[in-house]
Amino acid sequence: MRTQEQVNEIVRLLLAEYPEADCTLDWRKDYELLFSVRLAAQCTDERVNKITPALFARFPTLEAFAQADVGEVEEYVRSCGFFRSKARDIVACANVLLEKYGGKLPSTMEELTALPGVGRKTANLILGDVFKVPGSTVVDTHCIRISNRLGLVDNLKDPVKIEMELRKILPPEHSSAFCHCIVLHGRAVCMARKPECERCCLAHLCQTFSG
Repeated sequence: MRTQEQVNEIVRLLLAEYPEADCTLDWRKDYELLFSVRLAAQCTDERVNKITPALFARFPTLEAFAQADVGEVEEYVRSCGFFRSKARDIVACANVLLEKYGGKLPSTMEELTALPGVGRKTANLILGDVFKVPGSTVVDTHCIRISNRLGLVDNLKDPVKIEMELRKILPPEHSSAFCHCIVLHGRAVCMARKPECERCCLAHLCQTFSG
């Protein structure tokens, strides 16, 4: 495991490398981010951003989503994969948000993960990006890969276990931004199959770099 000084330096360098790091999904309303993240499961943010403009134009309010025919929503989200379950979850979630929360997103992990189709990764993203809750830690495939390569976690693959380990060492005020940086770093430099270690700002701190 890394020392706290090393962890802080990793965070500092990532924030300096990606100062504008943010969620790469396009959204204007809080619930749009929630639905976009659901659509992004097993799908790229780029693909989701291509279909959500038409989806949100057709269903411009939470009430419109709640009243939507699931089959029609399916047609809008078909190219995202697993479109039937995603459409079903979006319509069901809209109804719960209206009936239980007055059309607002709940602001706790417990309430968010009780929504249809919402797991810890999605809940952490909402808590960090919408409610700015310190310590919110989004563990996606990039975070799993890079946290292990850097030695921030010790050969862990379970997202919840990784989240809990990262919560112990990441500065809470930077946890959300760190996770956004990790996504950008994983796409641009520390790829799964062929990482470009010679371009990596973290190479001198990486446990798997042998250059």
